[in-house]
Amino acid sequence: MKLSRQFTVFGSAIFCVVIFSLYLMLDRGHLDYPKSPRREGSFPQMLDVYSLIPFDNPDGGVWKQGFDITYKPDEWDTKPLHVFVVPHSHNDPGWLKTFDDYFREKTQYIFNNMVVKLKEDPRRKFIWSEISYLSKWWEAIDVQKKDAVKSLLENGQFEIVTGGWVMPDEAGAHYFAIIDQLIEGHQWLEKNLGVKPRSGWAIDPFGHSPTMAYLLKRAGFSHMLIQRVHYAVKKHFALHKTLEFFWRQNWDLGSVTDIFCHMMPFYSYDIPHTCGPDPKICCQFDFKRLPGGRYGCPWGVPPETIYPGNLQNRAEMLLDQYRKKSELFRTTVVLAPLGDDFRYTERTEWDHQFKNYQLLFDYMNSHSQYNVKIQFGTLSDYFDALEKEASASSRNSQSIFPVVSGDFFTYADRDDHYWSGYFTSRPFYKRMDRILESHLRAAEILYYFAMKQAKQYKISKFLSSSHYVMLTEARRNLGLFQHHDAITGTAKDWVVVDYGTRLFHSLMNLKKIIGHSALLLILKDKHSYDSYSSDTFLEMDLKQRTQSSLPQKNVISLSAEPRYLVVYNPSEQARSSVVSVCVSSSAAQVSSASGKPVEIQMSAVWDTATTVSQTAYEISFLAEMPPLGLKVYKILETSSSNPHLAKYDLYNGNIANEGIFNMNNIKSAQEAITLENSFIRLRFGHSGLMEEMLNKGDGKSLEVKVQFSWYGTTSKKDKSGAYLFLPDGEAKPYVYTTPPFVRVQRGRFYSDVTCFFEHVTHRVRLYNIHGVEGQSVEISNIVDIRKEHNYEIAMRISSSINSQNRFYTDLNGYQIQPRVTMSKLPLQANVYPMTTMAYIQDAERRLTLLSAQSLGVSSLKSGQIEVIMDRRLMQDDNRGLEQGVHDNKITANLFRILLEKRSVVNMEEDQKAVSYPSLLSHITSSFLNHPVFPMTEKVPVPTLQLLGEFSPLMAPLPCDIHLVNLRTVQSKVDGKHSNEAALILHRKGFDCRFSSRDTGLLCSTTQGKILVQKLFSKFTVVSITPSSLSLMHPPPDARNISEINLSPMEISTFRIHLR
Repeated sequence: MKLSRQFTVFGSAIFCVVIFSLYLMLDRGHLDYPKSPRREGSFPQMLDVYSLIPFDNPDGGVWKQGFDITYKPDEWDTKPLHVFVVPHSHNDPGWLKTFDDYFREKTQYIFNNMVVKLKEDPRRKFIWSEISYLSKWWEAIDVQKKDAVKSLLENGQFEIVTGGWVMPDEAGAHYFAIIDQLIEGHQWLEKNLGVKPRSGWAIDPFGHSPTMAYLLKRAGFSHMLIQRVHYAVKKHFALHKTLEFFWRQNWDLGSVTDIFCHMMPFYSYDIPHTCGPDPKICCQFDFKRLPGGRYGCPWGVPPETIYPGNLQNRAEMLLDQYRKKSELFRTTVVLAPLGDDFRYTERTEWDHQFKNYQLLFDYMNSHSQYNVKIQFGTLSDYFDALEKEASASSRNSQSIFPVVSGDFFTYADRDDHYWSGYFTSRPFYKRMDRILESHLRAAEILYYFAMKQAKQYKISKFLSSSHYVMLTEARRNLGLFQHHDAITGTAKDWVVVDYGTRLFHSLMNLKKIIGHSALLLILKDKHSYDSYSSDTFLEMDLKQRTQSSLPQKNVISLSAEPRYLVVYNPSEQARSSVVSVCVSSSAAQVSSASGKPVEIQMSAVWDTATTVSQTAYEISFLAEMPPLGLKVYKILETSSSNPHLAKYDLYNGNIANEGIFNMNNIKSAQEAITLENSFIRLRFGHSGLMEEMLNKGDGKSLEVKVQFSWYGTTSKKDKSGAYLFLPDGEAKPYVYTTPPFVRVQRGRFYSDVTCFFEHVTHRVRLYNIHGVEGQSVEISNIVDIRKEHNYEIAMRISSSINSQNRFYTDLNGYQIQPRVTMSKLPLQANVYPMTTMAYIQDAERRLTLLSAQSLGVSSLKSGQIEVIMDRRLMQDDNRGLEQGVHDNKITANLFRILLEKRSVVNMEEDQKAVSYPSLLSHITSSFLNHPVFPMTEKVPVPTLQLLGEFSPLMAPLPCDIHLVNLRTVQSKVDGKHSNEAALILHRKGFDCRFSSRDTGLLCSTTQGKILVQKLFSKFTVVSITPSSLSLMHPPPDARNISEINLSPMEISTFRIHLR
């Protein structure tokens, strides 16, 4: 059944199905997934599981966090045990050493030895995950080695698992970047090896997100493995034999998102914790730890080389562990990973592990009384054998495995050691990551359009440029940073600098690509492109000097000769946004491309908190931009300029009237400070912090107080570090001895209140426009805690919303996960990752904090949202980093607060495991994370002739459809660009019970339908075919389509060829 009627989000209430689950059900029409076997049993939600677990941590014996495992000796008489020992090496692309240093000192030798050692015996196997390392090695080796690798892949001895650029973090990484590094890895594999990974392998990310499960499923994977899950959750799953399950998305009413998942049961992925429950015994079967080597066994009993005299005893010891491990699962197929960090670097380790294990295998396999078949295997060997047994055991097509939904945050590996610190650690780079993402997406889209026009007009200078090389490098640098020791902020100081330098280098290159592509697209005469030197190309208005500094605005030098100002809108919706640039003259005028003057607000540029620049002025104007398009304005110095000058009220300080601005000095605020626009009125206290929001739509005000607070670290032996958050109790209020200097600015297009504290410069801004950005409050914090020791600084928003103990956080910018603050857990366990938003609500209101960077968030009391903005810790937290976090930078955080009225609310609905942002919230988040790009000519060129605008789409995309990327696909031959791009679209799920009246949304929804011939105005679609998410698999009937159909929540990739 399909909904046929189109509804418009433009001043009228949305026609929508009130219960979003019904909306999902009605809209599943086009998805022809094969019918999965019915799944057995209940459908556990992780939220419900947490409410069942006592979290009491008793001593479990040899399996410290588990329980004693027993078995009957005759259990395998009818169905023998089938064990797969899977050799692997976990190679972090940066952690204690940089990516390049690890490669030079360790990883290259693993590959070199693999080629030799696997060929010695066809029974040997090995798996590998990180393509960043494989590609680097591949570039350096000869044809013979390459052929050897291909033959090992063909005969099943070597398997690529996941095959992304890295093994990404799953808490702070945005789904754009996770998909991008998956595509980069899979495209590399397609071009160089022709293999398609089938199984996911995530042994080290610190907690696991269902977003990753969804993305793997849509990339064509059928199985996945996870490891770092809370020890109490592992124990609960082991007791119920649910360590293997079908992971289903919260929002999926059928089973179309189910992916089979294996959760490793024990403490770690190292060898002592993978053969069975007793690490003292398992360690004796890690033959790298033989006496005389660098490593021993911490349990005091070393391994022994296998020889005829100890063979029976050792084989029975090991088999006992495998049997005990199998008791935790529902089949007789056992997975025993054999590896650790940077293992198999030396040939001696290959020999010790493979030869000793083979003797044990041969002995067990040749003695039928053991009822075991044991061998080396790859991950897919294990899953294939498991699937075979499971389908033989399933009753009337009923699967023997349960279904689980939800996520696996927040992770604890022992005691009260919750890994919620890394949600915030090194926030400077978490922000830089998101800035690079927005630049990469903008560059990808503009580059593909420009490349098409360059081919059409035969613009050789553009076509011969190194743009695609720089684009590929940027994809890889962003991909590298998604690694679970990079974006997490858990690497050594100099490794962090290496990551930052890569991000910074790519940011500079992407700015060039955006400028060059935009110029070609906006030129009247395309052929004139060849005559311009790169000095005259468009440059961005923001400049960042080093990898560790904050971006600053360029000052545009004005004269009576007009200069072009080109604004790029990276959003798929038409956009009405305030654009602010800095200019050299107070006599500035902005006009449209045709010469019509545009209203401007002129504001002071502040050199310090209390010093106004006499050489620079900020001008702001309202730009109306087409979707994915460029809009051209002219800017010049003229005596007839008539800007609206901003007015200033200054509290607790004194600034003389200098220049053109009137400074009104007020000793202290007798009356409350207020700001307002057409939608919102804000009230501030005497310290300049917000206290109340009034929604003018219904005239109701709500207490919304912004406060800052400090967390210390516990006085116990184990303290907070890069990974762990171990606070010394509840946060203490941020105290200041003298009232802060408060600066209030009121202007035509925006007004703001800025207050200057010792550790935070806090600005609240309200845009006076009718578009989307006028509906919410912008909060900008510049945080500096470089002088503090063992402190973490938080921003707390306290409101009168009766949210009780429930709140909602997003996962990877893709979906919302309801949370419950649990009193049975310590404070640090109730902190969760926030990638783009968190909200609280009651029957009448929803308060959303939207974020432009990933941070840790909590709601420890009813009505509160608290976000940890930075942390400075002087000690290691004993997770291998061997240092604290004291390389803090002056860090910018950017947020928006959105207050919305709820209607038609059944409070039972709020108890469900699924929740959705409003459409306005989605688009506000998109605008926050994808700001417009103002650009000017580097040097004024009087002969430059530009079009008034470049508008590539026939119409905006529907409101609920987001263009994730338009990513030029590499050529399979030479690695340069092909004619195709990956068109990645996401249809967002939204809660349609929020009124869209007067929200400024300039788009409509179409039930997920887009007609291909009505998509582009400047280009012709030569072909468009569906694909799996990362381009690995075309559908069986990969034919050209004329209509795109998307279901709510789904992300779909299409191969598109434009002309």
